[in-house]
Amino acid sequence: MVLDYSKWDALELSDDSDIEVHPNVDKRSFIRAKQNQIHETRFRRRHQIETLKYERIVNNGLLSRIGKLLAALKSHKNSSRNPQEIVFQAIVESAGNPADDKPPTPPEGVHSQVDEQPTYSKMMGALMDQVKTEVDKSPDEDRFASFLKAIEGHQKKVEGLQKELEGKLAELESEEGSKITSDSIHTGFDSSSISKSKPASKPESSKVKSVEVLNPKSLDKSDLVSSGAEADIEEGTTTKDASDDDDAHIEPSEMGKEFSRIKIGDYQTCLAFISSNPDVVRESETDGLLVSAFNSQLDGKGNYAKQCVHQALLLQYCRSLGRDGVGLFFKRITTPGHQAQQVFNEDVNATYTRIKTRAAEIAKEREAGMANGANEQIQLHAVDPNTTINIKIPPVDGESEAEKQSRQTFESFPPGLQRALESASLDEVNKVLGKMSVEEAEEVVGQLGEGGMLSLEEQIIDATTEEGQKAWKEYEEQEKVLKKAQNLAEGEPNPD
Repeated sequence: MVLDYSKWDALELSDDSDIEVHPNVDKRSFIRAKQNQIHETRFRRRHQIETLKYERIVNNGLLSRIGKLLAALKSHKNSSRNPQEIVFQAIVESAGNPADDKPPTPPEGVHSQVDEQPTYSKMMGALMDQVKTEVDKSPDEDRFASFLKAIEGHQKKVEGLQKELEGKLAELESEEGSKITSDSIHTGFDSSSISKSKPASKPESSKVKSVEVLNPKSLDKSDLVSSGAEADIEEGTTTKDASDDDDAHIEPSEMGKEFSRIKIGDYQTCLAFISSNPDVVRESETDGLLVSAFNSQLDGKGNYAKQCVHQALLLQYCRSLGRDGVGLFFKRITTPGHQAQQVFNEDVNATYTRIKTRAAEIAKEREAGMANGANEQIQLHAVDPNTTINIKIPPVDGESEAEKQSRQTFESFPPGLQRALESASLDEVNKVLGKMSVEEAEEVVGQLGEGGMLSLEEQIIDATTEEGQKAWKEYEEQEKVLKKAQNLAEGEPNPD
Protein backbone atom coordinates (compact mmCIF):
# COMPACT_ATOMS: atom_id res chain seq x y z
CA MET A 1 0.00 0.00 0.00
CA VAL A 2 1.42 3.36 -1.06
CA LEU A 3 0.79 6.30 1.26
CA ASP A 4 0.34 9.77 -0.22
CA TYR A 5 1.88 12.52 1.88
CA SER A 6 1.45 15.26 -0.73
CA LYS A 7 -1.25 17.02 1.29
CA TRP A 8 1.33 17.97 3.86
CA ASP A 9 3.15 20.03 1.24
CA ALA A 10 0.65 22.79 1.86
CA LEU A 11 1.39 22.87 5.58
CA GLU A 12 2.44 26.41 6.56
CA LEU A 13 4.75 26.46 9.58
CA SER A 14 5.69 29.63 11.36
CA ASP A 15 8.28 27.93 13.57
CA ASP A 16 10.80 25.51 12.04
CA SER A 17 13.60 24.61 14.42
CA ASP A 18 15.55 22.81 11.70
CA ILE A 19 15.91 25.92 9.56
CA GLU A 20 19.45 26.84 8.61
CA VAL A 21 20.45 30.50 8.55
CA HIS A 22 23.64 32.42 7.87
CA PRO A 23 26.15 32.24 10.72
CA ASN A 24 26.05 36.04 11.08
CA VAL A 25 22.22 36.04 11.55
CA ASP A 26 20.66 35.24 14.89
CA LYS A 27 18.50 32.15 14.43
CA ARG A 28 15.84 33.11 17.00
CA SER A 29 15.44 36.59 15.57
CA PHE A 30 15.12 35.15 12.07
CA ILE A 31 12.39 32.69 13.16
CA ARG A 32 10.52 35.45 15.01
CA ALA A 33 10.67 37.75 11.97
CA LYS A 34 9.37 34.94 9.75
CA GLN A 35 6.49 34.30 12.18
CA ASN A 36 5.49 37.97 12.12
CA GLN A 37 5.67 38.06 8.33
CA ILE A 38 3.43 34.98 7.96
CA HIS A 39 0.90 36.26 10.48
CA GLU A 40 0.72 39.75 8.95
CA THR A 41 0.29 38.37 5.44
CA ARG A 42 -2.45 36.01 6.61
CA PHE A 43 -4.28 38.77 8.48
CA ARG A 44 -4.05 41.16 5.51
CA ARG A 45 -5.36 38.50 3.14
CA ARG A 46 -8.35 37.67 5.36
CA HIS A 47 -9.14 41.34 5.84
CA GLN A 48 -9.18 41.82 2.06
CA ILE A 49 -11.52 38.85 1.67
CA GLU A 50 -13.97 40.26 4.23
CA THR A 51 -13.83 43.70 2.59
CA LEU A 52 -14.45 42.34 -0.90
CA LYS A 53 -17.36 40.20 0.29
CA TYR A 54 -18.99 43.21 1.94
CA GLU A 55 -18.45 45.41 -1.13
CA ARG A 56 -19.99 42.70 -3.29
CA ILE A 57 -23.19 42.80 -1.17
CA VAL A 58 -23.38 46.60 -1.41
CA ASN A 59 -22.78 46.57 -5.18
CA ASN A 60 -25.49 43.95 -5.70
CA GLY A 61 -27.98 46.16 -3.83
CA LEU A 62 -26.97 49.20 -5.90
CA LEU A 63 -27.25 47.27 -9.19
CA SER A 64 -30.72 46.08 -8.20
CA ARG A 65 -31.89 49.67 -7.66
CA ILE A 66 -30.31 50.87 -10.92
CA GLY A 67 -32.10 48.07 -12.77
CA LYS A 68 -35.46 49.05 -11.23
CA LEU A 69 -34.84 52.69 -12.17
CA LEU A 70 -34.10 51.76 -15.81
CA ALA A 71 -37.19 49.56 -15.98
CA ALA A 72 -39.35 52.39 -14.61
CA LEU A 73 -37.86 54.87 -17.10
CA LYS A 74 -38.43 52.58 -20.06
CA SER A 75 -42.09 52.13 -19.04
CA HIS A 76 -42.58 55.90 -19.63
CA LYS A 77 -40.65 55.94 -22.91
CA ASN A 78 -43.65 57.07 -24.98
CA SER A 79 -44.75 59.76 -22.53
CA SER A 80 -44.93 63.37 -23.72
CA ARG A 81 -44.19 64.92 -20.33
CA ASN A 82 -41.06 66.79 -19.30
CA PRO A 83 -38.10 64.35 -19.03
CA GLN A 84 -37.25 65.81 -15.61
CA GLU A 85 -40.73 64.90 -14.32
CA ILE A 86 -40.50 61.44 -15.86
CA VAL A 87 -37.18 60.82 -14.10
CA PHE A 88 -38.63 61.91 -10.76
CA GLN A 89 -41.66 59.67 -11.31
CA ALA A 90 -39.34 56.75 -12.10
CA ILE A 91 -37.31 57.40 -8.94
CA VAL A 92 -40.53 57.29 -6.89
CA GLU A 93 -41.68 54.06 -8.53
CA SER A 94 -38.31 52.35 -8.08
CA ALA A 95 -38.01 53.31 -4.40
CA GLY A 96 -38.11 50.13 -2.34
CA ASN A 97 -38.95 49.46 1.27
CA PRO A 98 -37.37 52.12 3.54
CA ALA A 99 -36.37 49.37 5.98
CA ASP A 100 -34.04 47.92 3.29
CA ASP A 101 -32.55 51.29 2.36
CA LYS A 102 -29.61 50.97 4.73
CA PRO A 103 -26.80 48.57 3.71
CA PRO A 104 -25.88 45.82 6.18
CA THR A 105 -23.46 46.63 8.96
CA PRO A 106 -19.88 46.01 7.82
CA PRO A 107 -17.80 43.38 9.66
CA GLU A 108 -15.40 44.51 12.34
CA GLY A 109 -12.42 46.31 10.84
CA VAL A 110 -14.01 46.75 7.39
CA HIS A 111 -14.36 50.41 6.30
CA SER A 112 -13.56 51.48 9.86
CA GLN A 113 -12.35 54.86 8.58
CA VAL A 114 -15.91 55.70 7.43
CA ASP A 115 -18.08 57.16 10.20
CA GLU A 116 -21.39 56.06 8.68
CA GLN A 117 -22.10 53.95 5.63
CA PRO A 118 -24.27 55.94 3.15
CA THR A 119 -27.72 54.59 2.39
CA TYR A 120 -28.77 53.34 -1.03
CA SER A 121 -30.95 56.47 -1.44
CA LYS A 122 -27.89 58.69 -1.02
CA MET A 123 -25.91 56.52 -3.46
CA MET A 124 -28.71 56.81 -6.03
CA GLY A 125 -28.92 60.54 -5.38
CA ALA A 126 -25.19 60.99 -6.03
CA LEU A 127 -25.49 58.84 -9.16
CA MET A 128 -28.42 60.93 -10.47
CA ASP A 129 -26.43 64.12 -9.85
CA GLN A 130 -23.64 62.76 -12.05
CA VAL A 131 -26.19 61.66 -14.66
CA LYS A 132 -27.80 65.12 -14.73
CA THR A 133 -24.39 66.76 -15.16
CA GLU A 134 -23.60 64.45 -18.07
CA VAL A 135 -27.00 65.09 -19.68
CA ASP A 136 -26.58 68.87 -19.39
CA LYS A 137 -23.23 68.64 -21.18
CA SER A 138 -24.57 66.29 -23.85
CA PRO A 139 -25.29 67.87 -27.24
CA ASP A 140 -28.15 65.44 -27.85
CA GLU A 141 -31.53 67.25 -27.88
CA ASP A 142 -33.44 64.15 -26.76
CA ARG A 143 -32.91 64.51 -23.00
CA PHE A 144 -34.90 61.38 -22.20
CA ALA A 145 -32.61 59.24 -24.38
CA SER A 146 -29.60 60.97 -22.81
CA PHE A 147 -30.86 60.06 -19.34
CA LEU A 148 -31.27 56.41 -20.36
CA LYS A 149 -27.83 56.29 -21.96
CA ALA A 150 -26.09 57.90 -18.98
CA ILE A 151 -27.76 55.59 -16.44
CA GLU A 152 -26.93 52.51 -18.54
CA GLY A 153 -23.33 53.71 -18.68
CA HIS A 154 -23.12 53.89 -14.90
CA GLN A 155 -24.74 50.48 -14.68
CA LYS A 156 -21.99 49.01 -16.88
CA LYS A 157 -19.31 50.67 -14.75
CA VAL A 158 -20.69 49.11 -11.57
CA GLU A 159 -20.97 45.72 -13.32
CA GLY A 160 -17.35 46.04 -14.44
CA LEU A 161 -16.21 46.82 -10.90
CA GLN A 162 -18.23 43.88 -9.65
CA LYS A 163 -16.55 41.56 -12.17
CA GLU A 164 -13.07 42.71 -11.11
CA LEU A 165 -14.06 42.26 -7.48
CA GLU A 166 -15.24 38.68 -8.11
CA GLY A 167 -11.95 37.79 -9.78
CA LYS A 168 -9.83 39.27 -6.99
CA LEU A 169 -11.98 37.56 -4.35
CA ALA A 170 -11.67 34.16 -6.04
CA GLU A 171 -7.88 34.58 -6.21
CA LEU A 172 -7.57 35.44 -2.52
CA GLU A 173 -9.88 32.61 -1.43
CA SER A 174 -7.87 30.14 -3.53
CA GLU A 175 -4.65 31.34 -1.92
CA GLU A 176 -6.19 31.12 1.53
CA GLY A 177 -7.42 27.57 0.93
CA SER A 178 -4.07 26.36 -0.38
CA LYS A 179 -2.45 26.66 3.06
CA ILE A 180 -2.99 24.41 6.05
CA THR A 181 -2.80 26.48 9.21
CA SER A 182 -3.74 26.04 12.84
CA ASP A 183 -7.16 27.55 12.02
CA SER A 184 -7.83 24.62 9.70
CA ILE A 185 -7.70 22.13 12.57
CA HIS A 186 -11.13 21.07 13.73
CA THR A 187 -12.68 18.18 15.60
CA GLY A 188 -14.03 15.54 13.24
CA PHE A 189 -15.86 12.96 15.30
CA ASP A 190 -16.24 13.61 18.98
CA SER A 191 -19.38 12.10 20.42
CA SER A 192 -20.27 9.61 23.13
CA SER A 193 -23.40 7.82 24.16
CA ILE A 194 -24.20 6.58 27.65
CA SER A 195 -27.32 4.59 28.38
CA LYS A 196 -28.86 5.42 31.71
CA SER A 197 -31.78 3.78 33.40
CA LYS A 198 -34.82 5.97 33.57
CA PRO A 199 -35.74 6.95 37.13
CA ALA A 200 -39.10 5.90 38.42
CA SER A 201 -41.64 8.57 37.71
CA LYS A 202 -42.96 10.24 40.81
CA PRO A 203 -46.59 11.19 41.03
CA GLU A 204 -47.04 14.89 40.57
CA SER A 205 -48.47 16.58 43.58
CA SER A 206 -50.16 19.89 43.16
CA LYS A 207 -48.97 22.47 45.63
CA VAL A 208 -51.11 25.40 46.54
CA LYS A 209 -49.29 28.42 47.88
CA SER A 210 -51.29 30.19 50.55
CA VAL A 211 -50.53 33.48 52.19
CA GLU A 212 -51.69 34.16 55.72
CA VAL A 213 -52.63 37.76 56.41
CA LEU A 214 -53.65 39.52 59.59
CA ASN A 215 -56.77 41.11 58.09
CA PRO A 216 -58.25 38.92 55.32
CA LYS A 217 -61.16 41.30 54.72
CA SER A 218 -58.76 44.02 53.61
CA LEU A 219 -57.86 42.01 50.51
CA ASP A 220 -61.38 42.43 49.15
CA LYS A 221 -61.05 46.21 49.38
CA SER A 222 -57.62 46.52 47.83
CA ASP A 223 -59.00 47.83 44.57
CA LEU A 224 -61.19 50.50 46.21
CA VAL A 225 -59.65 53.97 46.38
CA SER A 226 -61.30 56.60 48.55
CA SER A 227 -61.22 60.22 47.55
CA GLY A 228 -59.77 60.87 50.98
CA ALA A 229 -56.49 59.38 49.74
CA GLU A 230 -55.85 62.73 48.10
CA ALA A 231 -55.65 64.24 51.59
CA ASP A 232 -52.31 62.45 52.04
CA ILE A 233 -50.67 64.52 49.27
CA GLU A 234 -48.24 67.16 50.46
CA GLU A 235 -48.85 70.78 49.50
CA GLY A 236 -47.10 71.82 46.30
CA THR A 237 -47.73 68.48 44.58
CA THR A 238 -50.58 67.43 42.37
CA THR A 239 -52.32 64.11 42.02
CA LYS A 240 -50.51 63.55 38.71
CA ASP A 241 -47.12 64.00 40.42
CA ALA A 242 -48.06 61.74 43.34
CA SER A 243 -49.01 58.69 41.30
CA ASP A 244 -47.19 57.08 38.40
CA ASP A 245 -49.10 56.56 35.18
CA ASP A 246 -48.91 52.93 34.03
CA ASP A 247 -49.49 53.84 30.40
CA ALA A 248 -46.47 55.12 28.50
CA HIS A 249 -46.68 58.78 27.48
CA ILE A 250 -47.29 58.74 23.77
CA GLU A 251 -45.61 61.47 21.80
CA PRO A 252 -43.68 61.64 18.52
CA SER A 253 -39.90 61.59 18.52
CA GLU A 254 -37.85 64.56 17.36
CA MET A 255 -37.72 62.92 13.93
CA GLY A 256 -41.54 62.64 13.90
CA LYS A 257 -41.95 66.27 14.99
CA GLU A 258 -39.68 67.38 12.16
CA PHE A 259 -41.72 65.31 9.68
CA SER A 260 -44.95 66.91 10.97
CA ARG A 261 -43.69 70.36 9.97
CA ILE A 262 -43.71 69.47 6.25
CA LYS A 263 -46.60 71.26 4.58
CA ILE A 264 -49.61 69.34 3.28
CA GLY A 265 -49.17 68.35 -0.37
CA ASP A 266 -45.34 68.61 -0.47
CA TYR A 267 -44.96 64.92 -1.34
CA GLN A 268 -41.51 65.30 -2.87
CA THR A 269 -40.10 66.57 0.46
CA CYS A 270 -41.99 63.82 2.32
CA LEU A 271 -40.47 61.12 0.11
CA ALA A 272 -36.97 62.54 0.54
CA PHE A 273 -37.43 62.68 4.33
CA ILE A 274 -38.70 59.08 4.53
CA SER A 275 -35.84 57.86 2.31
CA SER A 276 -33.31 59.52 4.62
CA ASN A 277 -35.13 58.49 7.83
CA PRO A 278 -36.89 55.13 7.21
CA ASP A 279 -37.57 54.66 10.94
CA VAL A 280 -40.22 57.39 10.79
CA VAL A 281 -42.65 54.87 9.23
CA ARG A 282 -42.97 53.06 12.58
CA GLU A 283 -46.41 52.72 14.14
CA SER A 284 -45.33 54.61 17.27
CA GLU A 285 -44.66 57.72 15.18
CA THR A 286 -48.18 57.54 13.70
CA ASP A 287 -49.72 57.29 17.18
CA GLY A 288 -47.54 60.13 18.45
CA LEU A 289 -48.55 62.44 15.60
CA LEU A 290 -52.26 61.73 16.19
CA VAL A 291 -51.84 62.57 19.89
CA SER A 292 -50.02 65.78 18.92
CA ALA A 293 -52.91 66.62 16.59
CA PHE A 294 -55.40 66.17 19.42
CA ASN A 295 -53.37 68.28 21.87
CA SER A 296 -52.83 70.99 19.27
CA GLN A 297 -56.57 71.13 18.58
CA LEU A 298 -57.20 71.53 22.32
CA ASP A 299 -54.72 74.43 22.32
CA GLY A 300 -56.53 76.10 19.41
CA LYS A 301 -53.90 75.28 16.74
CA GLY A 302 -56.25 73.86 14.14
CA ASN A 303 -53.97 74.21 11.10
CA TYR A 304 -51.08 72.37 12.73
CA ALA A 305 -53.48 69.73 14.08
CA LYS A 306 -54.74 68.93 10.57
CA GLN A 307 -51.14 68.87 9.33
CA CYS A 308 -50.25 66.28 11.99
CA VAL A 309 -53.28 64.17 10.98
CA HIS A 310 -52.19 64.31 7.32
CA GLN A 311 -48.63 63.21 8.09
CA ALA A 312 -49.77 60.48 10.50
CA LEU A 313 -52.14 58.92 7.95
CA LEU A 314 -49.46 59.24 5.25
CA LEU A 315 -47.13 57.06 7.34
CA GLN A 316 -49.97 54.66 8.12
CA TYR A 317 -50.77 54.19 4.42
CA CYS A 318 -47.09 53.62 3.55
CA ARG A 319 -46.86 50.97 6.27
CA SER A 320 -50.11 49.20 5.37
CA LEU A 321 -49.41 48.89 1.64
CA GLY A 322 -46.84 46.13 2.13
CA ARG A 323 -43.15 45.74 1.49
CA ASP A 324 -42.90 48.45 -1.18
CA GLY A 325 -45.60 50.58 0.44
CA VAL A 326 -43.64 53.84 0.33
CA GLY A 327 -43.00 53.74 -3.41
CA LEU A 328 -46.51 52.49 -4.13
CA PHE A 329 -48.16 55.25 -2.08
CA PHE A 330 -46.18 58.12 -3.60
CA LYS A 331 -46.65 56.67 -7.09
CA ARG A 332 -50.43 56.70 -6.66
CA ILE A 333 -50.70 60.00 -4.80
CA THR A 334 -48.58 61.90 -7.35
CA THR A 335 -50.37 60.47 -10.40
CA PRO A 336 -52.84 63.12 -11.67
CA GLY A 337 -56.48 62.05 -11.37
CA HIS A 338 -55.75 58.87 -9.45
CA GLN A 339 -58.53 57.68 -7.15
CA ALA A 340 -56.05 57.28 -4.30
CA GLN A 341 -55.88 61.07 -3.88
CA GLN A 342 -59.61 61.33 -3.20
CA VAL A 343 -59.63 58.36 -0.80
CA PHE A 344 -56.65 59.67 1.16
CA ASN A 345 -57.95 63.24 1.43
CA GLU A 346 -61.39 62.05 2.57
CA ASP A 347 -59.74 59.93 5.27
CA VAL A 348 -57.68 62.91 6.45
CA ASN A 349 -60.72 65.20 6.60
CA ALA A 350 -62.86 62.62 8.42
CA THR A 351 -60.15 61.93 11.01
CA TYR A 352 -59.53 65.62 11.62
CA THR A 353 -63.28 66.27 11.98
CA ARG A 354 -63.55 63.58 14.68
CA ILE A 355 -60.59 65.05 16.56
CA LYS A 356 -61.99 68.58 16.26
CA THR A 357 -65.42 67.51 17.53
CA ARG A 358 -64.03 65.54 20.47
CA ALA A 359 -61.68 68.38 21.44
CA ALA A 360 -64.59 70.82 21.52
CA GLU A 361 -66.57 68.43 23.75
CA ILE A 362 -63.66 68.04 26.16
CA ALA A 363 -63.19 71.81 26.34
CA LYS A 364 -66.85 72.24 27.34
CA GLU A 365 -66.60 69.45 29.92
CA ARG A 366 -63.54 71.08 31.46
CA GLU A 367 -65.28 74.45 31.71
CA ALA A 368 -68.35 72.86 33.32
CA GLY A 369 -66.19 70.82 35.68
CA MET A 370 -64.22 73.86 36.81
CA ALA A 371 -67.44 75.84 37.38
CA ASN A 372 -69.07 73.06 39.41
CA GLY A 373 -65.96 71.96 41.25
CA ALA A 374 -65.35 75.43 42.70
CA ASN A 375 -68.64 75.32 44.69
CA GLU A 376 -68.71 71.71 45.91
CA GLN A 377 -66.37 72.00 48.89
CA ILE A 378 -66.73 71.81 52.64
CA GLN A 379 -64.89 74.54 54.56
CA LEU A 380 -64.82 75.38 58.27
CA HIS A 381 -65.60 79.01 59.20
CA ALA A 382 -67.09 80.59 62.32
CA VAL A 383 -70.45 82.24 61.76
CA ASP A 384 -69.87 84.79 64.52
CA PRO A 385 -66.83 86.95 63.72
CA ASN A 386 -66.08 87.19 67.45
CA THR A 387 -65.86 83.43 67.74
CA THR A 388 -62.84 81.33 66.82
CA ILE A 389 -62.59 77.64 65.98
CA ASN A 390 -59.85 75.96 67.99
CA ILE A 391 -58.31 72.57 67.20
CA LYS A 392 -57.50 70.19 70.04
CA ILE A 393 -55.58 66.95 69.44
CA PRO A 394 -56.52 64.12 71.82
CA PRO A 395 -53.54 62.91 73.90
CA VAL A 396 -51.84 59.65 73.08
CA ASP A 397 -52.03 58.31 76.63
CA GLY A 398 -55.53 59.48 77.51
CA GLU A 399 -57.03 57.87 80.61
CA SER A 400 -60.76 58.37 80.06
CA GLU A 401 -62.74 56.25 77.65
CA ALA A 402 -63.79 59.36 75.69
CA GLU A 403 -60.18 60.44 75.17
CA LYS A 404 -59.15 56.94 74.03
CA GLN A 405 -62.03 56.79 71.54
CA SER A 406 -61.21 60.30 70.31
CA ARG A 407 -57.55 59.32 69.84
CA GLN A 408 -58.61 56.22 67.90
CA THR A 409 -60.76 58.41 65.63
CA PHE A 410 -57.81 60.78 65.05
CA GLU A 411 -55.47 57.92 64.07
CA SER A 412 -58.04 56.63 61.56
CA PHE A 413 -57.73 59.87 59.55
CA PRO A 414 -55.42 60.03 56.50
CA PRO A 415 -51.85 61.14 57.35
CA GLY A 416 -52.34 64.41 55.49
CA LEU A 417 -55.33 65.34 57.63
CA GLN A 418 -53.47 64.32 60.79
CA ARG A 419 -50.60 66.66 59.91
CA ALA A 420 -53.03 69.50 59.22
CA LEU A 421 -54.75 68.99 62.60
CA GLU A 422 -51.41 68.83 64.43
CA SER A 423 -50.47 72.20 62.91
CA ALA A 424 -53.52 73.72 64.70
CA SER A 425 -54.14 75.83 61.57
CA LEU A 426 -57.70 76.06 60.32
CA ASP A 427 -56.47 77.04 56.86
CA GLU A 428 -54.43 73.85 56.58
CA VAL A 429 -57.43 71.76 57.60
CA ASN A 430 -59.61 73.54 55.01
CA LYS A 431 -57.02 72.80 52.30
CA VAL A 432 -57.24 69.09 53.09
CA LEU A 433 -61.05 69.15 53.24
CA GLY A 434 -61.11 70.90 49.86
CA LYS A 435 -59.43 67.87 48.26
CA MET A 436 -62.14 65.51 49.55
CA SER A 437 -65.57 64.85 48.13
CA VAL A 438 -68.49 66.63 49.80
CA GLU A 439 -69.84 63.45 51.42
CA GLU A 440 -66.51 62.39 52.84
CA ALA A 441 -65.68 65.90 54.09
CA GLU A 442 -69.05 66.05 55.90
CA GLU A 443 -68.29 62.71 57.55
CA VAL A 444 -64.85 63.92 58.67
CA VAL A 445 -66.28 67.13 60.13
CA GLY A 446 -68.83 65.09 62.05
CA GLN A 447 -66.09 62.86 63.46
CA LEU A 448 -64.07 65.93 64.47
CA GLY A 449 -67.06 67.31 66.36
CA GLU A 450 -67.89 64.00 68.07
CA GLY A 451 -64.27 63.50 69.09
CA GLY A 452 -64.07 66.97 70.65
CA MET A 453 -61.26 68.03 68.32
CA LEU A 454 -63.08 71.24 67.30
CA SER A 455 -64.21 73.82 69.85
CA LEU A 456 -65.75 77.29 69.57
CA GLU A 457 -64.46 80.07 71.83
CA GLU A 458 -65.50 83.70 72.03
CA GLN A 459 -62.83 86.22 71.22
CA ILE A 460 -61.83 88.61 74.07
CA ILE A 461 -61.41 92.21 72.89
CA ASP A 462 -58.87 94.39 74.70
CA ALA A 463 -60.41 97.92 74.43
CA THR A 464 -57.33 99.56 75.93
CA THR A 465 -55.41 99.21 72.66
CA GLU A 466 -56.03 100.89 69.33
CA GLU A 467 -56.69 97.55 67.59
CA GLY A 468 -59.10 96.56 70.34
CA GLN A 469 -61.08 99.83 70.05
CA LYS A 470 -61.31 99.32 66.27
CA ALA A 471 -62.54 95.74 66.76
CA TRP A 472 -65.07 96.92 69.37
CA LYS A 473 -66.52 99.50 66.94
CA GLU A 474 -66.85 96.82 64.24
CA TYR A 475 -68.57 94.59 66.78
CA GLU A 476 -71.08 97.35 67.69
CA GLU A 477 -71.83 98.01 64.01
CA GLN A 478 -72.45 94.31 63.40
CA GLU A 479 -74.74 94.13 66.44
CA LYS A 480 -76.79 97.09 65.14
CA VAL A 481 -77.17 95.44 61.74
CA LEU A 482 -78.24 92.14 63.32
CA LYS A 483 -80.74 93.88 65.62
CA LYS A 484 -82.21 95.84 62.71
CA ALA A 485 -82.62 92.63 60.70
CA GLN A 486 -84.36 90.92 63.61
CA ASN A 487 -86.81 93.85 64.07
CA LEU A 488 -87.70 93.80 60.41
CA ALA A 489 -88.26 90.06 60.55
CA GLU A 490 -90.60 90.39 63.60
CA GLY A 491 -92.53 93.36 62.14
CA GLU A 492 -91.43 95.82 64.87
CA PRO A 493 -90.68 99.43 63.94
CA ASN A 494 -87.10 100.39 63.40
CA PRO A 495 -85.77 102.38 66.41
CA ASP A 496 -83.69 104.54 64.05
